[in-house]
Amino acid sequence: MALNYKREVYLDHAATTPVDPRVVAAILPCFTEDWGNPSSLYERGRQAHAKLSQAREEVAGVLHCRPQEVVFTSGGSESDNLALKGAAFYAQFKGQGNHIITSAFEHHAILHTAEYLEQFGFETTLVPVNRAGLVTPDDITQAIRPGKTILISIMYANNEIGTVQPLTEISQIARQHHILFHTDAVQAPGNLSLDVNELGVDVMSLAAHKFYGPKGVGVLYVRQGSRLSYQQQGGSQERKRRAGTENLPYIVGLARALTLAEQDRAENVTRLTALRDRLLVGIEERIAGVLVNGTMEPSKRLGHNLNVSFEGITGEGILQALDLEGIAVSSGSACNTGSAEPSHVLQAIGTPADLALGTLRFSLGKSNTAAEIDYVLEKLPYVVKRLRNLFEMERT
Repeated sequence: MALNYKREVYLDHAATTPVDPRVVAAILPCFTEDWGNPSSLYERGRQAHAKLSQAREEVAGVLHCRPQEVVFTSGGSESDNLALKGAAFYAQFKGQGNHIITSAFEHHAILHTAEYLEQFGFETTLVPVNRAGLVTPDDITQAIRPGKTILISIMYANNEIGTVQPLTEISQIARQHHILFHTDAVQAPGNLSLDVNELGVDVMSLAAHKFYGPKGVGVLYVRQGSRLSYQQQGGSQERKRRAGTENLPYIVGLARALTLAEQDRAENVTRLTALRDRLLVGIEERIAGVLVNGTMEPSKRLGHNLNVSFEGITGEGILQALDLEGIAVSSGSACNTGSAEPSHVLQAIGTPADLALGTLRFSLGKSNTAAEIDYVLEKLPYVVKRLRNLFEMERT
């Protein structure tokens, strides 16, 4: 018999995370004490500027880069837009080429920006992704058009299925051909190394709300010597790379959150991977007709991510049923909620359309417990069984 009590279980940390109380504590003085404009020359402005500089140094410390290579933005989507548009329009201005390489299962902040650029004469090649959810470096090499390719953009870890791409290998290819290399690393903080020198990336996007920081603030790392045409004019902030008064409270929060994410990374990855595996084993033991999307090879998948397709149901129906039990999960990217179409990520890796529509993404976070996972494993089989029965009744 199903349990008759309800508890709240949040398993959608890939969509957003709660703000860490330690981050809130770092932010609050920026509203009450250090509230000056960092561009002002008097003392209150200098105090605010000192906070801004400290935050930039904190971020640089995690990325192993120079502070001047850190550009603060409004989030991951702006960072992705700035990376692609900035690289494209700079290359166009210099007559260097018009070809961009990315993958078929990038976040829409990349795919839609690349599509937008096509109206200005740019061309995009979408390299395929294999069934395991991985880009093959050889496909990157084959897609390069000598003298025309100006940018390669491949995400670090996929936001839906959590697979980790071979960035180091791809960066070597980009470097050999003198092509700028960008990665959308929004899902990486707290899960993977962000050392830009190890990864070999030239430009990298981050968003604070994915690692227990506030929404509405992000980072674009731009390696010294990498050339972008900056897209927001009107002031000299961010070394003239992004005009507008800096969002100091949230920038300070981002820096604190990123430092904490890196500090706690090893411990959290170990614990969340064990919980994720507990969830997977329980699902496979209790529910038939289940397909795991993407490789489960530990070094090639985020430890907190599980993406599962269930035969005979739809993702939206199971989301609503689980929500009634207090369980928050996702059917894919939060940016595409409500879409009746199968996820483009699942289509890219060859998941059959009927299965793709019955998919759940479980993404665990640092507050989750074994008791919560067990609660999900009590509720989920009954929900799936009930929905499958309803689906069969509708068909007959």
